[in-house]
Amino acid sequence: MNKTKKNRAVPKTRKVKTTKKPQPRQTSAGKARAEGLRLFKVAGRPTKEQVILVYGERGPVMTWAQRAAAGVSAAKFQAALAAKKPGR
Repeated sequence: MNKTKKNRAVPKTRKVKTTKKPQPRQTSAGKARAEGLRLFKVAGRPTKEQVILVYGERGPVMTWAQRAAAGVSAAKFQAALAAKKPGR
């Protein structure tokens, strides 16, 4: 123990070494979510109301693969939305 000017004992402090933990590999669920987010961006980040307008009431609970099977892929979403919007 070190002593200060007033002869009081001061405990030595130790630096804590931290080791970087390796990042876990992406799981299959993570890959599927990442793909869904990518397709959401491709579709122009549609709102829930826009998805319902194009795909119907079940649209928000469908996956992008199911939506593509229904006839409108993520890449063609904005064109389908423009065709279905009222007043245009």
